Amino acid sequence: MNPEQLVAAVRSALVAAVEADEFPLDLSADATTALLAEIPVDRPRSREHGDYATPVALKLAKPTRRSPRDIAAVLQRHLAAVPGIAAVDIAGPGFLNITLDVAAAASVVEQIVRVGGEYGNGAALAGRRINLEFVSANPTGPVHIGGARWAAVGDALGRILSAQGGEVVREYYFNDAGAQIDRFARSLLAAARHQPAPEDGYGGDYIADIAGRILQDHPDAAELPDTEATELFRREGVGLMFAEIKKTLHHFRTDFDVYFHEDSLHSSGAVEAATTRLKESGHLYAKDDAWWLRSTEYGDDKDRVVLKSDGNPAYIAGDLAYFLDKRSRGFDLCIYMLGADHHGYISRLKAAAAAFGDDPSVVEVLIGQMVNLVRDGQPMRMSKRAGTVISLDDLIDALGVDAARYALIRYSVDTTLDLDLDLWTRQTSDNPVFYVQYAHARLASLARNAAELGIEIDVLGTGSGAGAFDPTVLDTPRESELIALLAAYPGVLATAAELREPHRVARYLEDLASGYHKFYDAVRVLPMGDEPWGPSHVARLWLCAATRQVLANGLGVLGVSAPERM
Repeated sequence: MNPEQLVAAVRSALVAAVEADEFPLDLSADATTALLAEIPVDRPRSREHGDYATPVALKLAKPTRRSPRDIAAVLQRHLAAVPGIAAVDIAGPGFLNITLDVAAAASVVEQIVRVGGEYGNGAALAGRRINLEFVSANPTGPVHIGGARWAAVGDALGRILSAQGGEVVREYYFNDAGAQIDRFARSLLAAARHQPAPEDGYGGDYIADIAGRILQDHPDAAELPDTEATELFRREGVGLMFAEIKKTLHHFRTDFDVYFHEDSLHSSGAVEAATTRLKESGHLYAKDDAWWLRSTEYGDDKDRVVLKSDGNPAYIAGDLAYFLDKRSRGFDLCIYMLGADHHGYISRLKAAAAAFGDDPSVVEVLIGQMVNLVRDGQPMRMSKRAGTVISLDDLIDALGVDAARYALIRYSVDTTLDLDLDLWTRQTSDNPVFYVQYAHARLASLARNAAELGIEIDVLGTGSGAGAFDPTVLDTPRESELIALLAAYPGVLATAAELREPHRVARYLEDLASGYHKFYDAVRVLPMGDEPWGPSHVARLWLCAATRQVLANGLGVLGVSAPERM
């Protein structure tokens, strides 16, 4: 019995008690529906208080006008009859402490080994089409470390949402229009002509590299008239730069299903169509020779210029057309993952949805804070290749892909992150990714050692007695704690998807690795010397196989490898 099954048992007990008129509660009321949907069940701090505890009786006191202990006594009688529940005790003001039958608690071990890589997956998002837009760095330079954070977190979030049944399309918004592209083209042309970069241009060795590559294919490009030369360097430079970005992201295990070109919104007439629609609906108004979106009517702090006084579209015009395009492609949830300087986009994009008569809740905006690299206690300020910023390539060179991804995912994105390169390169237990990966490698080694001793578990369920799973022998405290951690994984994954917080999976994996190491130190898995092996050794090998599987599954949704040897 896992936590989700126990929650269902508590819910059924509550409904049965109401239907038996043991206390009054309107099951059709919205408040009751909400209560039934959110029944808290947690592991108590002390094993003396059972395997799980729930304060549901305290939550029922007000709507039923009964004392929590009276309600707990009613629920206790119903829960005591549930198969797999060994005991139900009432504690304090009305807490229910629940102890599971050993076999019921350990049954999750066999389930994990049988299900394998699918264990933990759910169906909460089944039928939902989700557009997940992240990174979307301008093709004017290498992906900087802020974009690197979104590359890791966004990719992990996509994996987690998919694991909950969502149809996720990962999308990169390719900003190939606007003033920044003009500055990029002029910077390339200046490098090709051996001139200083424009005052508002881009620096770094990569500019000279790309300019040189363009000159290899177009030897006379620098000699062309300024307008023609700038256009050539724009076209060729953006293509080369974006190819480098895609190559880096692929190396980082972050790939996209769609690369959407901003320029297509303008060239296709989508921007004009969107602004015309808003004019006709009255959501745009003219002022100072410009056209403004009435975004304050939808929670924005100020109205936004959509068409400037010179007739050219402002940046938000593209956002409006882009939102319509996403909805026209059938997405019922549009998640935007943006940098720390984009807080204004939350209300702006929701206002855009509302202005088109759409539900603002189809728009979600996640804001990620800055990332700083620290080495020898000092912040790293700049990269020679990337210019004024540290790039994703720099991070990969310093840490490797696994440690870089894990380090960026491990922390909530709404906090500024200082990455200590000394910590994340250590091959010691204080390095979180090493700690988790080492647990997996240790389990793989254990399985190899067991095979050499001729001890195998009956994974295929053939019924051969020697390797069959006997859950009743897994009755020590360390075994119980490890089993509870394994049973918690589906709930962790579901919560990470619901809250859009992949870091919860990383922290869980560290707890699971710790639980395994404590178990291994306290309980002998393999026989010593000439000691014959028996059901307890086999059952513990099943437990180890399940732990190894969950570690691999969790690392997989983070895009981090699960090594067999370290």
